[in-house]
Amino acid sequence: MELRHLRYCLALAEVQNFTRAAQRVHVTQSTLSHQIRQLEDELGVDLFHRHGKSVTITESGRAFVDQIQPIIEAVDAAVAGLKSVPDELTGELRIAATHSFNVQLIPQCLAEFMARFPRVKVVVEELSGEGIAAGLENGTLDVGVAYRPAVPRGLWFEPLFNEELKLIVAPNHALAGRKRVRMVELNGLPMALLTPNFSTRQLLDECFMAAGAKPQVVAEMNAISPMVELVRRTGLASIVSDKALAGELGLVAVALENPTPVRTPGLLWNKATMNRDATRQMAAIIRRLVETKTA
Repeated sequence: MELRHLRYCLALAEVQNFTRAAQRVHVTQSTLSHQIRQLEDELGVDLFHRHGKSVTITESGRAFVDQIQPIIEAVDAAVAGLKSVPDELTGELRIAATHSFNVQLIPQCLAEFMARFPRVKVVVEELSGEGIAAGLENGTLDVGVAYRPAVPRGLWFEPLFNEELKLIVAPNHALAGRKRVRMVELNGLPMALLTPNFSTRQLLDECFMAAGAKPQVVAEMNAISPMVELVRRTGLASIVSDKALAGELGLVAVALENPTPVRTPGLLWNKATMNRDATRQMAAIIRRLVETKTA
């Protein structure tokens, strides 16, 4: 059974004439007759009594039409909703992302969005995951790209992909030549890490504990860029995502294992505002670009 069968059935039930019903659904009379008979054979009941070109609907047919009509109306409404998004959206879109995604992903998404919707003013902020969650909660943001918040707060999180974190060191570091490093080997290693309020730091602390490692954290910072720069200028190590190293020179990334720290970034919404046209359009662009990059 296909959607067209249901549309043909509704048309015939309404006009009760094969010729006029065929004209309404833009097929030949013989095609309509064949499709209705095919539907009846599949259902195992007669939906219509034939009287030449005219028909009358059976009791079973009326019950069937009453059930499928709201389904067809819902499908048509959904399709119309997709087509109703104007090419000339106006207003303001407020988006925030953590540093890893603000380096490349967000600018690429913004370029596509602004080319299609030039009359929408876009406000972009780089915030911590906590800051993004707070902005969505209080209504100062429309959508965020971050990691799953520890406390949902009535927000909606849509996972995009999984992201592996890696050890970063300067080229002359003792671990720079390794392909993989076990987490337990970081025990006592001088490191620069994010401050404990970041979800990424909390994830790393859990991994250290699981491996029985306690690194020597000599610097804690609340931003990725200066932390990466500190690693470049010193003998310290750190742990970040590959995306945080986009365009960074003079650093070596080494895979970690036992356990491998993995984060799941995604779209973060406020359920009250997630259906706004500009928000939905930006989210669709983000999904498409992420899918292209991770395919």
